[in-house]
This record gives sequence, C-alpha cells and structure tokens, in this order.
Amino acid sequence: MPALFRRLATMLAALVVSSGLTVGLAQAKVTIAVGGASCLCYLPTMLAASLGEFKKAGVDVDVVQFKGGSDSLKAVMGGSADVASGYFDHCVNLAAKGQHLQSFVVYDRFPGLVLVVSPKHNDTVKSVKDLAGKKVGVSAPGSSTDFFLKYLLSKNGVDSNSVGVIGVGLGGSAIAAMEQGQIDAAVMLDPAVTVLAGQFKDLRILSDTRSQKDTLAVFGGEYPGGALYAQADWIKGHQKEVQAMTNAIVSTLRWIHSHTAEEITAKMPPELIGKDKPGYIAALKNTMPMYSETGRMDPKGAAAVLAVFSQSSPAVAKANIDLSKTYTNSFVDEANKKLGMK
Repeated sequence: MPALFRRLATMLAALVVSSGLTVGLAQAKVTIAVGGASCLCYLPTMLAASLGEFKKAGVDVDVVQFKGGSDSLKAVMGGSADVASGYFDHCVNLAAKGQHLQSFVVYDRFPGLVLVVSPKHNDTVKSVKDLAGKKVGVSAPGSSTDFFLKYLLSKNGVDSNSVGVIGVGLGGSAIAAMEQGQIDAAVMLDPAVTVLAGQFKDLRILSDTRSQKDTLAVFGGEYPGGALYAQADWIKGHQKEVQAMTNAIVSTLRWIHSHTAEEITAKMPPELIGKDKPGYIAALKNTMPMYSETGRMDPKGAAAVLAVFSQSSPAVAKANIDLSKTYTNSFVDEANKKLGMK
C-alpha cells in the first residue's frame, strides 16, 4: 500500500507540473492597468511582460491598456484592476481625499513630461503665460499630464480655469491633434515628443522633465514618475504577488541598463513601437537616463511631489498627508537583495 500511495503522489505531482499548476504564486493572477502603454514612461512594465519576467517571478499578469493614468486609477479604485502602472503622484493626490494607495516599486526617476506648443500656434504661444484662454491637450483630465499642466500654470500665475483642458491621449492621437492645430499646446511624453521634433525643427518646448537637469530646474528636486501602485489593503493581502511583480520590474530595470536602445526595441511589441521605428529608438535613447536602476523611492522625491501638489491644490496642502504611507521600499529592498544589488 505505501508503494501505491507513493506512485499516486508522484503521478499527481507530475499532473500538477504538466498542467502548469504550481502551489501558491504560480496560480496568482493579477491585472495591471496601464494608461497609455505606447508611452516610453511605461516601458519597464510592458518590457517586463514581453521578456517574461512576471511569469519567471511566479505571477500571471494581465496588462489592460487605458487612454490615460486617470482611467487606470479608476480601474484600480473600482476593482476591475488590481494594480496600476502609473505615476506616483496619484498616491499623493488620493491621500488628500482619504484614499490609501501605495506604490511598491518606482521605475521612472523623472516624470518625462514635456509641455509642447503646436507648430501651428508658434506665433501666439511663446511662454506658459500665453496659454491663458487657449486649448491645451493632456492624456486625460485628472491624469499626471493634467497635474503637470496645472502646476506650471499656477507657477506662472495663470488661472487654470482660463485654460481649456482636452484629453487627446499620449500616442498618435496626440500627435495628430498637435499637427493639425486642434489644440494650442499639449503635455506630451516620448516617443511622441521626439517624433514631433523630427517633423518640426522649430518645435517649441515650454517645459521639459526628461532629464535630471531639466527636472531639477522645473521642480527643484528629483520627481519620481512611473511606478506600480495599488490600494494598501490589497498589498497587505497579496504580499507574495507584490513581491513577485517587484522582482520582475527590478530585474527588467537591470536588463534595460545592460542593453542598448536597439536591443530593447527588438523586444517590444510592434504595436507599441509604431510605424516610425528609428524615431522610437531615438526617443528611447533620450529616455534611458529616466529609468531607475534600483526601483527604490527616494524620500526626497516623494516630498517634492507633495510640495508640487501643495502649490497647485489647496486640498492637498491642508490634508497633512503622511508621505510614508504612500510608498514602501520593503519589496524593492528584498528584490535587490535577491539579485545581489545594494
């Protein structure tokens, strides 16, 4: 009888392995919402999926694409997605409203946001102050592109209510709106900015946060952009899945910094690259310094996000937000330890 039980146990184990069902993590299914997957600011998430890093880490990820960060945020808050691949500033903004979101791995050191003037309106828009009474495109109202616009308007003494904010997405739709002059300016990200700059040599950029130098000039400090975040209660109840996703992103960041833009592009889905592959590669070369090497949140960076929001949002300024609850580095530290990184 014992021999029979051993044979049955062996057969059952073989069946479990062959069917792809392993105990615990490999059965985990997580939905990640991304607001504009073609944007290079979200590349680490999309590349991690393409490289198979999520599966390698032991979690089955379903990436769902949305038009902008505010839409992916709504998906997480509404429960149709578990995790958002979006900008950390949403965690700060929602904290002021009593909603506890927490980022657990940061993949963008800088936000990469760029305020660009439509080539057809170069004569009328020469500074941020000239945007009063104009139409300005953002990925979607309530997204980080919108937050950035409101911050710049406030910083330059322009009443945000005097500006018409229009959702134009981040990819081809935003480029088309700018080319056709449907809007006077837009907050864009790469590769769209580089594509436009290649078509219009006189492209006017009013504000740029694609490099450390430019980000410091705009915000006075480093300003974290893209991260994986979720509702704090969900993170508490799914720590193994969160650790697996963190491991995947940290491994991908390490892979990014050991490969060329051409090699990275070769691993990306064609539909995210678009028709202008050389333009995409050129944009990626400009973007590479933006990606974190460790995935850690810099506390000073988080403080800069709060300072920016406090300037443009009275509600955030009065909320007495505990920043330490809006992010955690515990999963990143564990991932780096596993990879032998400091």
